[in-house]
Amino acid sequence: MIKTLGLEYYKIRRKKIWLMITLFLGVEMLWAFMSITRSIAKNPDHAVWESIVFNISSMNGLFMPIISAIVVSRICDMEHKGATWKLLVATNVRRGNLYAAKYICANSLLLFGILTQAVMMIVFGLMKGFPGTPPIEILLQFIVVNLLTTLAVTALQQWISLAIKNQTFALCLGMLGGFVGMTAGLFPGEARHIFIWSYYLDLSPVTFHYTGSTSLYITQPVGAGIVLFALAMTVLFYIAGSIHVSRQEI
Repeated sequence: MIKTLGLEYYKIRRKKIWLMITLFLGVEMLWAFMSITRSIAKNPDHAVWESIVFNISSMNGLFMPIISAIVVSRICDMEHKGATWKLLVATNVRRGNLYAAKYICANSLLLFGILTQAVMMIVFGLMKGFPGTPPIEILLQFIVVNLLTTLAVTALQQWISLAIKNQTFALCLGMLGGFVGMTAGLFPGEARHIFIWSYYLDLSPVTFHYTGSTSLYITQPVGAGIVLFALAMTVLFYIAGSIHVSRQEI
């Protein structure tokens, strides 16, 4: 298994996936920082750490499904284009192990992106002179819930990417997920919980609350029920995808 995982990293060494993730997230963070700066100019009370956590969480609903689809597609498409499935089976590499290695590889790359976001949020807050010290607990929650949602999203994306040779389907699913994640706040709570992409916003440790003519950012507890549901979807997508791909004709 470790050798298989190492091979996955070796195969992507020249694909510049790290650079692609950094560029995509750079655009997202720049957009978010500009939005927050305008918001602070209109209402100085918004110059708080919670504002940046909420804005990045909501924008992740648009960007992360698309980034996840691209990363997973590039990692999985190598086996289709190179017709390496038969070669791997001939060398006694279990398809279940290969499936797990690709899943770990993809999510480690995306975890790098999430950690980069957290660092950039701290830098931006310090540059803007947000009051107090960086809220480590909130930032840790941000990292955990974004990783949890991403694990479920990549489990679904990898299933589609390995089951269907034409990666257009997987990329279209990622764009559909980005649309759902971007508009999740417009759906009723019960309805949007069906779609895993909406969890980038639903699991955010910070929410935006309107009170009459005023608005403010407040922290919110993450419900155990929705976390368990996200975990269940992750396990379901991963197991179903692994079984399907392992039994699929080469």
